[in-house]
Amino acid sequence: MIEQKTGVNERTSVDYDFVDRPIDFIGEAGVTALICEPDPAVREKLSASLKNELGYQVTAPVTAKDALNSMRFHLFDVVVLNDLFDTEDPKRNAVLSYVENMPMAMRRRFFVALVGGTFQTMDKMAAFNRSVNVVISTKDVDNIAKIIRGGVADNRLFYHVFQETLQKMGRI
Repeated sequence: MIEQKTGVNERTSVDYDFVDRPIDFIGEAGVTALICEPDPAVREKLSASLKNELGYQVTAPVTAKDALNSMRFHLFDVVVLNDLFDTEDPKRNAVLSYVENMPMAMRRRFFVALVGGTFQTMDKMAAFNRSVNVVISTKDVDNIAKIIRGGVADNRLFYHVFQETLQKMGRI
């Protein structure tokens, strides 16, 4: 049995379903986004905004299992996650739990936006509390491109020295 490490979790080649290969359709060029939204209409609106306004290649899984498979095989530049994605309890969100448990060096390499009905957009304390870069109220999804553009720029500026140091140390 051949073992391969995937970063956070170890999996064996036997565990990998070659029929469902999430990285096969993600191109190498450009920036990528993962949208984890349960409402198909909102998911389509978010996808269109990120594709058309920001130029992201978008992956929009329907289940947490599909999202986690995609995240294990590809490091997305942006993750937009609804706090009720594939769950009824925001505290049991499998994708958010996976992100929260990542090693810091890996986690800081991408931007996470948490969308929910109980958030006030850009509430820094709520974002810190949920271990994400920004929280967005569901009322503000029409402005997602503007919020993501500004948030990603701020995040790059903030973590520039951290990323540079990791690179010099050979850790990324």
